[in-house]
Amino acid sequence: MSSPRTWQRLSNVPVLTILLRRLIGLGAAVLLSSFAVFLVPFVAPGDPVRNLLRARMDAGAADEQTVQAYAEQFGLHDPLLVQFGRWLARFFTGDMGISYISGTPVIDQVLPAIGITLLIAGISILVAMAVSIVLGVIAATRAERWPDKLITSITHALIAIPEYAIAPLLVLLFAVKLALLPSAGFNSPAALVLPVFVLCLRPISFFTVAVRSGILQSLGSEHVLAARARGLSRTRALLRHVIPHGLLPLWTMTGVWFAGLLGGSVIIEVIFAIPGMGRLIFDAIINADIPVAQGGVVIVVICAVLVTSAVDLVQQFSDPNVRVGARHD
Repeated sequence: MSSPRTWQRLSNVPVLTILLRRLIGLGAAVLLSSFAVFLVPFVAPGDPVRNLLRARMDAGAADEQTVQAYAEQFGLHDPLLVQFGRWLARFFTGDMGISYISGTPVIDQVLPAIGITLLIAGISILVAMAVSIVLGVIAATRAERWPDKLITSITHALIAIPEYAIAPLLVLLFAVKLALLPSAGFNSPAALVLPVFVLCLRPISFFTVAVRSGILQSLGSEHVLAARARGLSRTRALLRHVIPHGLLPLWTMTGVWFAGLLGGSVIIEVIFAIPGMGRLIFDAIINADIPVAQGGVVIVVICAVLVTSAVDLVQQFSDPNVRVGARHD
């Protein structure tokens, strides 16, 4: 007869399997994206050796013999995979190279920028979740009535409005005409209001639709109907059974949207002059500052993969159906 300790050990195996799968997937995603970014100097216009040496010397003015000497010194004639291994090792020890434009270490520009972008994206997602949960629950509990139709119409309309269209309008209204909020910058909490508002509009639309659908599905489930038949009030049934299960689809969307905001906040950061990662990568591409673009993109990918993996794990261990399915894989 198996001991309780044996059963506990066996029950933990699926958890370890899920974690191992996520770690392998995370590592593969980071590795592939890093290799793609590493290839940028080799596909950029001009001689790849001179592109890679611009941060270390005036490669444009140097004679061919000097350029070749530097190429030999830094192993730029080695096979690409060998060079990639060295570049990756330096990257994960904090050496992301030197900016072509400023001549400063890339890490000194990337770390402050990613902090700002994470802050704005995080606030936007939290606001979107809070608003969409309220709207989704109201729409689902009043399905096919005027609150549901009004919320559905508004959310569908917001889905069709891109950020680059609504951001200038909000700047003209709240910053220029009414003078209530700053139009740009990152020097006060008030400066975050317009960027966060613009960034959370589309997530609110998609989240509200998902919450409404999840709540409606949960309302018709057998365990909720059974609880109601046993005399559980509608309010307690909503709080204890319907809403917790109805919000499960929201978690996956949250991770995906947060990762999307990290990489897709370029337009908002440019419009509102926010010194975040999107603005940094945009300026680096415009100025052909390859080391900054490389470091910025890899950091964004790492953050995005970590966030989506973490949210996926939360969903795995919070949804009984998912856990059961994982144990049968």
